[in-house]
Amino acid sequence: MLIVTDDWSGYVGLRKRGFDHHAIAACGDPEIVEEILPIIHLVFANLKTWINGIHHGVSAKHLQAYFNGFTLRFNRRFYPFNAFLSLLGMAGGAAAPTFDGLYSGECNHPTFSGRG
Repeated sequence: MLIVTDDWSGYVGLRKRGFDHHAIAACGDPEIVEEILPIIHLVFANLKTWINGIHHGVSAKHLQAYFNGFTLRFNRRFYPFNAFLSLLGMAGGAAAPTFDGLYSGECNHPTFSGRG
């Protein structure tokens, strides 16, 4: 998976975690970053506030599930009722993991593309 960033030094460890890191702006020039990735800082600020404010931190084991929930809410933030309808539609076709499956590691969190 290719990760596109603003070349912030905090992303140095991405390759060790299996991602191809592609920096888009030399030295993290804020003007270039804003042109290529508008509102990216808003997205990350909202994500950090949501994780620390609502969940008080998350574990790596369930990080994908937290990202799925955040992505769903963020992409539908201007249409709150549509988010409820979408979530209701998705939940109708999804099978919930069992407690044992969730904590044994057998359960894989589905990925969410953010489209739809």
